[in-house]
Amino acid sequence: MYDLNEILKFVTQQTSSTNVTESSDIDNDLLCYGDDFHELIDKYSKQFNIDMTSYLWYFHTGSEGFNLLGRSPYAKVKHIPVTPGMLLDFANKGKWDFQYPPHTIPKKRYDVLINIIIALLLIAFLIYWWLVR
Repeated sequence: MYDLNEILKFVTQQTSSTNVTESSDIDNDLLCYGDDFHELIDKYSKQFNIDMTSYLWYFHTGSEGFNLLGRSPYAKVKHIPVTPGMLLDFANKGKWDFQYPPHTIPKKRYDVLINIIIALLLIAFLIYWWLVR
């Protein structure tokens, strides 16, 4: 069985925050979001041997970068905080044990596809402009 101090120490090390409590929202309170949040969760799952099969990232943190058009899955659902208290509970159960609310997220990330197309068009325009000037 893990204890709260182990989890608090882990979260403190991963976030460099000095004010980590059992109820701290890792994303909002500790400002650990996006890639940093994903890295923390990945290390947590390995260090505490957690089955992450049911984990849905987009309820807990956003993705980094920007969207010119479209919305990321995170923007389509209500934020659910992840706290050290939750991490302790899941560590002792050995699995991510959270019941997510009913929701619908498209299987394909059209927001990413749109952003890639826009970026490629911009690059093509810049190359064309540079070649004809």
